[in-house]
Amino acid sequence: MSFRVIIPARLASTRLPNKPLADLQGLPMVVRVAQQAQRSAAAQVVVAADDPRIVRACDEHGVQSLLTRQDHPSGSDRLAEACAQLGCADDEVVVNLQGDEPLMDPALIDACARQLQQHPGCVMSTAAHPLDREADWLNPNVVKVVLDAQGRALYFSRSPLPAWRDRRAAQPLAQAPAPVLRHIGLYAYRAGFLSRFPQLQPSPLEQAEMLEQLRVLWHGFAIAVHVTEQPPEGGVDTPEDLERVRLHLAQRP
Repeated sequence: MSFRVIIPARLASTRLPNKPLADLQGLPMVVRVAQQAQRSAAAQVVVAADDPRIVRACDEHGVQSLLTRQDHPSGSDRLAEACAQLGCADDEVVVNLQGDEPLMDPALIDACARQLQQHPGCVMSTAAHPLDREADWLNPNVVKVVLDAQGRALYFSRSPLPAWRDRRAAQPLAQAPAPVLRHIGLYAYRAGFLSRFPQLQPSPLEQAEMLEQLRVLWHGFAIAVHVTEQPPEGGVDTPEDLERVRLHLAQRP
């Protein structure tokens, strides 16, 4: 299996300004993310930046990068431009690793890419893990996913999913008739589909849930889902997240 990892990195962030360049144990965050990706089986790891300062930081630490437009509405659009710049063939597999995931498990990157090899009818793949905390199940900031018999996504939602009509009081989520899964924001694409994605009309479901992957399902395409038992370490969205990751790295051998 051969695949590339592309890391979209945008300098502007409302909650954490200059997030890709935030210091993590002496290295910019985006460099830490790239180094994690390099521990996977990827044939190439590239940062797709929206600002020359990110490109310079990558160059200083031997990380391949390219400069993309600043006006992309989403990471998928930035990924599509990066694929065009790299000359990716339509059947190539490209993993989208967010630039704020410095602790992403390289084995999970491999597993996400492998899903497209195992599901030739799917244009995308992603990952999920079992959810056991009711607070997370009810939290609209935690995205849930339900699957079909072949492990393909049926729907993603911010609402509790699946609804458990006959649940008894305090009954554990692990006893639900269907798996309760939390979606992990890691994606792999076939490059040919990725080039088409920005031209697809946004769907009403996507706009209601504010979940871009629902556009794929709305237009009749299939998404394969790898289920891992081990929840990944969280990414960096806030200053508190940044301190948590710094502490994690400081304690790691």
